[in-house]
Amino acid sequence: MTRTYKDITYTLKKSDRKTASIYIERDGTVSVLVPKTLTKTDIHSLLETKRKWIYRNLAQWQDMNATRIRRQFVSGEGFLYLGRSYRLKLVDDQSERLLLKDGYFCLKSDDGELQNPDEAFKTFYKAKGQQRIGDRVTHYAQRIGVEPTGVRILELKNRWASCTPAGRLNFHWKCMMASATVIDYIVVHELAHLRYLNHTKAFWNQVDKVLPDYRDRKEWLRRNGAGMNL
Repeated sequence: MTRTYKDITYTLKKSDRKTASIYIERDGTVSVLVPKTLTKTDIHSLLETKRKWIYRNLAQWQDMNATRIRRQFVSGEGFLYLGRSYRLKLVDDQSERLLLKDGYFCLKSDDGELQNPDEAFKTFYKAKGQQRIGDRVTHYAQRIGVEPTGVRILELKNRWASCTPAGRLNFHWKCMMASATVIDYIVVHELAHLRYLNHTKAFWNQVDKVLPDYRDRKEWLRRNGAGMNL
């Protein structure tokens, strides 16, 4: 549910968490996550305290999204996969709708006509992600000492990834547009949440133990995330 405090519009979610957090989502939404015990007055006080931080991060979001790429499904257009851009080639003679072959994304057309080409890409990213991200989750889960109950690649509204109370990890199919090193950061980030629910010092220390250069990977995602779209 969308709420407003003075000039700040935000969404609010209450849970059994012990601390309060504020996020700027990928779509520019201000999300406030708080313990169930926090009152409306407490929440407004939090927003007032974080006002400058919210303004600054919203301004950064606007700057990064001002140049958001709008891709067209025409021959020669570049599409991302594992951090590299591959040009699109429309073809008539292949059995599968979309293949990555000989350095090109080959998309099946019917005499130049395309039916839901975005769905073909989403299906491709989901299938590739289930295997690659699933393997990376298994690898890093052993190092962190956690046991996720499952991995899904799907359409997440405003997050790169999330975890459920039952320990299932969800990853946005757009993650497959990032490089392997950035995907690893997203994986480790979510696995660390299985030990630490919030972004506490202990949480970031856990991430740092596994990926000492996580700050560089996190910054790359912050700066380039807007371009990871269809």
